[in-house]
Amino acid sequence: MDTRTAGSSHDIGATLHGGLVKRCLDTHYSVPAKQHLVHPDPMKNHLLTALPDAVWRRWLPHLEAVEMPLGQVLYESGSVQNYVYFPTSAIVSLLYLLESGGSAEIAGVGNEGIVGISLFMGGESTPSRAVVLSAGQGYRLRASIMKEEFNRGGPVLHLLLRYTQALLTQMAQTSVCNRHHAVDQQLCRWLLLSIDRLQHNHLVITQELIANTLGVRREGITEAARSLRQAGLISYARGHISVIDRHGLEQRSCECYAVVKRECERLLPARTAT
Repeated sequence: MDTRTAGSSHDIGATLHGGLVKRCLDTHYSVPAKQHLVHPDPMKNHLLTALPDAVWRRWLPHLEAVEMPLGQVLYESGSVQNYVYFPTSAIVSLLYLLESGGSAEIAGVGNEGIVGISLFMGGESTPSRAVVLSAGQGYRLRASIMKEEFNRGGPVLHLLLRYTQALLTQMAQTSVCNRHHAVDQQLCRWLLLSIDRLQHNHLVITQELIANTLGVRREGITEAARSLRQAGLISYARGHISVIDRHGLEQRSCECYAVVKRECERLLPARTAT
């Protein structure tokens, strides 16, 4: 299997949210020397796990393992997408950027899904931008292979349509949450969805970047995080957040997290697609 990384993406230092990611990298994170990519386990991505054996055999020679570093741009607004991505340990943020320079996340994608639904939905591009928000690994597949498989019909088509419905639910619920719920509830929802996609309860991210992702003021996130820490739900240091009491965080969150989680579990059960 080819071990090339996603060459069409920007460097790890690409500017995001007015340079916030670059500042995070410069201040808090060291970039490791280039080394041989250790292949991630493709079965950590729930959609790849659900593929029927025949489809898996067709895809296996074409799946490319990729590193997905913080700040990597998988596609830009309006650009033609050449690949779809299946994160295994990374989290990708789907963002809308405004003319003013502001931005807000409309959805996140991790090991439950796929980045690049416009390819098989027929749109070829999208006005959103896909950026790696939590570094990790994944796999990518050429657009031509994905579209060919989708057009075959059958289990893959149904699996991807169900995932698209789950993603649309997340987008709708995010919009409602951002409009009607307090910042601390939005933060709880975002933290819970994020750790669901990781193998641990620890996030390497600054409060400033979270604020920009949610489209709220930094002061609002600082106050909300302080409140959650005082309640014993999370701990944080500069550039790091850990969830200490998941149950308490769920109790503190609005209903939006449960709606998204429940719909995802309903549409994407842990079994082979049929």
